[in-house]
Amino acid sequence: MLIDLQAGIAALPVKGHTSADVLRNSGALADAFRAAGAPVVLVKVAFPGAPDTLKPVTDAAPSAPMAEPAGWTELSPELNVQPADIVVLKRQWGAFYGTDLDLQLRRRGIGTIVMAGIATSIGVDSTARGAFERGYQQIFVEDAMADLHAEMHDATCRFIFPRMGRVRSTAQVLSALA
Repeated sequence: MLIDLQAGIAALPVKGHTSADVLRNSGALADAFRAAGAPVVLVKVAFPGAPDTLKPVTDAAPSAPMAEPAGWTELSPELNVQPADIVVLKRQWGAFYGTDLDLQLRRRGIGTIVMAGIATSIGVDSTARGAFERGYQQIFVEDAMADLHAEMHDATCRFIFPRMGRVRSTAQVLSALA
């Protein structure tokens, strides 16, 4: 499951790993899963200024609504999107909330999710918490994720993800698939 690896998000100044590294590793994972006959789930997010966006009162000032930039939701070409891939459009941080993701996975008998994407501490973490609450086994591919802040990427991978699953590298996951 590759979270928010779309043009608008991959263009952000991420830390922990570069967008290029995340996209290269994620593309290799997607190709390997397809070759093994396993489904690839590609999650993308609609622009956060959409009318149905949650608007809670927070300490962080909300960004001003703006028009969605051209190509914002286009999945990155490094993912080599295929017709059999499952594409999920989310409108919140987590990919389970308000989507048919759980239904798509359960219909295919999937009990383990291998997860990567941008941003580690937002879209990936929120989706991981939803998966954990639904009883999925999870593997987090640390070098196929990045965040807006290196500290958030590191803290999430060191302290949060190990409580919900296993943290591995791209090479370890590809080796296990071989």
